[in-house]
Amino acid sequence: MRNIHRHILHAIAAAVAVVLLSGCGEYQKLLKSKDPDAKYQAALRYFNDQQYMRAQTLLDDVAVYYKGTERSEDVVCYLARCYIGNKDYATAAEYYEAYARNYPKGKYIIEARYQIGHCYYMDAPDARLDQDITRKAIEWLTQFVELFPESPYAQDAYKQIDELNDRLAEKEYYNANLYYNLGTYLGNNYLSAEIVAKNAIKKYPGNKYTEELSWIILQAKYQQMVNSFEDKKMDRARATEDEYYNFVTDYPSSKHRQAADRIKKDVDKVLR
Repeated sequence: MRNIHRHILHAIAAAVAVVLLSGCGEYQKLLKSKDPDAKYQAALRYFNDQQYMRAQTLLDDVAVYYKGTERSEDVVCYLARCYIGNKDYATAAEYYEAYARNYPKGKYIIEARYQIGHCYYMDAPDARLDQDITRKAIEWLTQFVELFPESPYAQDAYKQIDELNDRLAEKEYYNANLYYNLGTYLGNNYLSAEIVAKNAIKKYPGNKYTEELSWIILQAKYQQMVNSFEDKKMDRARATEDEYYNFVTDYPSSKHRQAADRIKKDVDKVLR
């Protein structure tokens, strides 16, 4: 019985090897072929089989041949799709941008303009890193929904814009937190933390870090009160009290509520 199973497995392995070798041989013949149409049709088959590298290589070979023809649009678009398939989003964005420049009213223009923003979205880095690509993604996606609000891609574009705005707000949260942790080192960093947090809330309304940014603002105002000269302490206590009421009104069940209440007690002692 074991021998039978062994023979079956060997037969299957041999069959797979034959298929792979024949496929490899076919591909090598196509690379040497002088027939652009055969290469193009094979590239589409490879693309549909998710063999993106082979499809890309064949499309690159025929791109010059079809330049200026009706098929040129298809070649550029399929090349961009191949790069997406290989998760090379930066290069895919370049091809889609080239398509949008050369075929502003082309048959793939909606796909191209969406995918430019989407590719930058896929390439956007962690919030702690430089956010130029994130901003570029927002710019392209915003342009897309303004131009094609009824597109099937529009809903995904809106979601990606919201997510990217959250990432920019997260970046500002880290910056504000950094200033807060610096405290009075080489100046009033609490004020800087307050300004950065306020600007983030204003610039990215409804972002998911709004509560934490608001908490930084309240803490920063409190620390400025604590570290004040006497002639400024009363004014800063009132400002902290106002901020406390803003915070507990907006976030009555916040995980920071008890700490906020302790701040209010300290403020009350100054205001007596």
